[in-house]
Amino acid sequence: MDIGIDLGTANVVITMGSKGIVLNEPSIVAFNKKLNKVIAVGNEAYRMAGRVPDYISIVRPLNDGVISDYKMTENMITAFIEKVTGEQLFMPNIVMCIPSSITDVESRAVIEAAKIAGARRVYLIEEPVAALLGAGVDISLPNGNMVVDIGGGTTDIAVISMNGIVAKTSVKLAGNKLDKAIVRYVSSRYRILIGEKTAEMVKMAVGNVFNPDGAKKYIVKGRHLVRGLPEQLELSDYDICEAIIDIINDIAVAVKSVFEKTPPELVGDIYINGIYLTGGGAMLLGIDKFMEEKIGVKCNIPDDAVSCVAKGTRLAFNNVGKLLDGFEHISLFKNN
Repeated sequence: MDIGIDLGTANVVITMGSKGIVLNEPSIVAFNKKLNKVIAVGNEAYRMAGRVPDYISIVRPLNDGVISDYKMTENMITAFIEKVTGEQLFMPNIVMCIPSSITDVESRAVIEAAKIAGARRVYLIEEPVAALLGAGVDISLPNGNMVVDIGGGTTDIAVISMNGIVAKTSVKLAGNKLDKAIVRYVSSRYRILIGEKTAEMVKMAVGNVFNPDGAKKYIVKGRHLVRGLPEQLELSDYDICEAIIDIINDIAVAVKSVFEKTPPELVGDIYINGIYLTGGGAMLLGIDKFMEEKIGVKCNIPDDAVSCVAKGTRLAFNNVGKLLDGFEHISLFKNN
């Protein structure tokens, strides 16, 4: 049985064979320090965030696209695999999706986590490659395609042609940074402290980065920084745009930097094909129009852009032989 894992900073998405996506849960672990054991992962742990006593730690084992807590990552991957397989005793082949900027040490940590979880073979595929595969793009052709995958911890930007990455960059500007920017904005402008979970909810509800008119409203609740008492506040789409627009602009600058490293023939292809926006950040209202205005190239948002990377990991199994043949961006490690 083949399992594809999109190991994201914000969410872990797992695909299994012909079943497609079988799990999509937050990358979060609840750890009981008194009992010295993991008590919850995923959705269950997410519901505990900000609501637990001191002896329970809410851990996000991935930070800015890399593993920051190896042991918790192993526990999380193992728990998720057991959840989707029903604790059946078999050794699956696993495709793990990784950011394009990951180091060899970090890659090895991902591999070890998968092996401890019971993998027979572990394949690594870079996120931009998986994103384009999941978007339905034929990356084997001598034709340039650019993808901007805006995840939870990193934004991966790459130009791909003939199964290879021609130019790429990865910046730690993505969903989590947007949430923190909203928290800072509300704190400095309205003197109200809100949580990052609340910031994420308001971003998804009324976020708009292209000509917001202030018509969309969302009520948030938090603590007043001066009075120290609970208070609620109505935020508009204009507020959210003002809070996050600088980060979106920095992502556009990163896209321009990749164009500077791309051969002119492929730049011409991208002008015709457009830029593919994937990941959770692609669902932010107006981001395609903002990028088109800043870069001068049309932007395509595939259907179900959030799941493109996960779909790509599943499709990679159908192309393992082809991709491994002279394709340096997928590595194979056997569990001896």
